[in-house]
Amino acid sequence: MQLLTLNEIRRRAQDGFVMARVHAQVENASAKMTREAKPYCEINLADSCDRMTLRVWSDHPDYRTCGALQVGDFIELDGEFAQHQQFGLEARQWNIRALSPPEIADLLSGPAELREKQASDYKFIAQTIATIADPRLRALCEAFLKEWGERFRRTAAARNYHHARRGGLVEHTAQMMRVATEIAPLYPHLNLDLLIAGILFHDCGKLWENQLPENGFVMGYDERGELLGHISIGLELVNSLWRKLSAENAEAWRHFEPASEDVRLHLLHLIGAHHGEPEFGSPVSPKTPEAMALHYIDNLDARLEMFAAGYTTARLLAARIFDRVRPLPGNLVKSLDKFQHPSSNAKEAGRLL
Repeated sequence: MQLLTLNEIRRRAQDGFVMARVHAQVENASAKMTREAKPYCEINLADSCDRMTLRVWSDHPDYRTCGALQVGDFIELDGEFAQHQQFGLEARQWNIRALSPPEIADLLSGPAELREKQASDYKFIAQTIATIADPRLRALCEAFLKEWGERFRRTAAARNYHHARRGGLVEHTAQMMRVATEIAPLYPHLNLDLLIAGILFHDCGKLWENQLPENGFVMGYDERGELLGHISIGLELVNSLWRKLSAENAEAWRHFEPASEDVRLHLLHLIGAHHGEPEFGSPVSPKTPEAMALHYIDNLDARLEMFAAGYTTARLLAARIFDRVRPLPGNLVKSLDKFQHPSSNAKEAGRLL
């Protein structure tokens, strides 16, 4: 059987059963009972970019084996996979086995395409930071990548809704920076240096709130993340880095304009205001053009990612119509195909002949 990722299996299963193997890590395993008091195991599996739930009934040959699985175990699941309208991706006529150390190493490195994309995104972030003209903001961003870069590269942008995968925060941050650099010429009054720095730091607190370990895909819980939340942690982290850099560069920064204290306050405002409203967790609403731009760029990328993921996971209600994916406001409708000129189609067909 072909070895596929959970996401690849989910896409192919939209058209029927898929025979495949998948390598994954046990995210959770628990013994449960049906309403008729029939025992079963429920196992949540995760790989580099997706999750599925495996329900193991007591009459399955691997029931005892599955009952002994622990959080963090690595397994291969092979069999028939299908997309159930109510329960999502499910497996039938399957078997499991433990992965070997080389197989675990391959799984942790991620599929080649995703690995290449995230490496490219991280490189783009570093290159964009290097273009920041304000030496204070540039030094702050570079110090963050130097100290926390490896943790940043394995952090998810969210637990469930968008970019909820190992390295998802890098993807989200890079795409936001691309949007910012594209719109900046259209709104020349925006301080692009400040906006780029704000994009890097707006979710930096998620390095504690949504961190993933070096050796797995199971997102744990961190007491700092639970008690403070990523916005408060981000404010604290930036202040800590700023104090250190200010002490080292006090004389060089003394006569810069705008004043260093103003730069610090405006950057902190971008972090604190990026959720937009107090009801969504921000202690303050956006009060500068850069803060408002950051808020909308963040929402744009997050919600378009939800659409893309929703088309592969949501229940199909009718042709081109999918069930609602929260927190999007209603049912999803497939995008209109891009226009293709008839002459272009004819030329392409002729070239293929």
